Amino acid sequence: MFNYGILNAFTRQPRESRQSARAVALGALFALATVLAACGGGGGSSGSSSASSASGDTSGLPAGPTQQPIAATSANTVAVTVNSGVTNTMPNIPTVSVTVCAAGSSTCQTVDNIQVDTGSYGLRVLNSAFTSTMRSALSTIATSSGTLAECTAFADGYTWGTVRSADVKIGGETASAIPIQVIGDLATSSVPTICSNIGAAQNTTSALGANGILGIGVAPWDCGSTCVTATSSNYFACPNGTSCTQTGVALTQQVANPVAHFTTDNNGVILQMPPVSNNGQASATGTLVFGIGTQSNNTMAASQRFTTTAWGDLTTTFNSRSLTAFLDSGSNGIFFADSAITQCGGSLGAFYCPSTALTFTTTLVDQNKDSGTISFNVVNASALLGNSSYFAFNDLAGQFGSNSSLDLGLPFFYGRYVYYGIDKTATGGTQTPYVAF
Repeated sequence: MFNYGILNAFTRQPRESRQSARAVALGALFALATVLAACGGGGGSSGSSSASSASGDTSGLPAGPTQQPIAATSANTVAVTVNSGVTNTMPNIPTVSVTVCAAGSSTCQTVDNIQVDTGSYGLRVLNSAFTSTMRSALSTIATSSGTLAECTAFADGYTWGTVRSADVKIGGETASAIPIQVIGDLATSSVPTICSNIGAAQNTTSALGANGILGIGVAPWDCGSTCVTATSSNYFACPNGTSCTQTGVALTQQVANPVAHFTTDNNGVILQMPPVSNNGQASATGTLVFGIGTQSNNTMAASQRFTTTAWGDLTTTFNSRSLTAFLDSGSNGIFFADSAITQCGGSLGAFYCPSTALTFTTTLVDQNKDSGTISFNVVNASALLGNSSYFAFNDLAGQFGSNSSLDLGLPFFYGRYVYYGIDKTATGGTQTPYVAF
């Protein structure tokens, strides 16, 4: 995400699940500058296009994907918007509206500008985005030692707040009485040292770049078996909201992926984003479709399908290095390490500013050793972000986070239908996690 005076790289997968810097929240890099982020990485055999020498010239780039999203008019759909957003500073932030209700009640509030994040799992809403009525109505989840809270780690910081029970409604779908995180509802002094050591707090709208995060990746819960044991848990018991100590948490109390807990259309999602100009544009409107093969509007029509790890990871090779690769709408750029590409520096930090537009290719490999080739473009970030009224970019890239990964952020999604099959094996099902496009 970014602010045009100061730029800050950002990506959004939570690392607690994979014990790595897989997710970059947006704020910690405010110290670096203010704009976009990535958990970094790199992938694929690289090759530049024959674009002209003008730093912002995209005329030589190959044509990108051209799929158009379906209309968000059915109960299993919701519109996804990329525009100036809640801060008027961050590019490539896809958002939806989510209705949160106190579990089992009619006390509800619709919250706009919730970021769609396929690289994390569970709903997290800023305390400041709720009315005082909703704050009072949402019941906290208790443990034997106090109120349950969570420190959610992202590559550049963390979110901290209580875990509460809520009914979550998106489009015409409902997940009843699931745990969500309310960000920033506990005193700053309550943050455990193990949490604050991760980086900067992402507990405000300006730091987060949205009113919350809707994690809809392949996992049904945000931490799984790792957090059942206290010593490896992201969860904390807070007597009277203070003196918080790590605690193990059963799956049923962990922040839950709402889609996995819908009554119907709960086996996955399709994120459909429209094609955008290689020079960027002011906005883009896509559609988030719930369910895969459950309705006439969500049939599987992908040409490439990959079985992933429990957290949505694949592998790839770039410059003779084996890397982790993942498709993450919560990252506002494509992030990978390549020392041959000039970094912008200054307020744009580690974003790439090549003198000519580039095209890269890489081969993704899944858990079954099946593979498929993809390509993506990289255009001078300074040229792209020079237009302060543009917020949708399909070729924004940089280096951030881990040097051992390729983060295919939102630029990769434009013009594509990207499918996420949710892991059902932990709940007695047979579907293993996958991504497809």
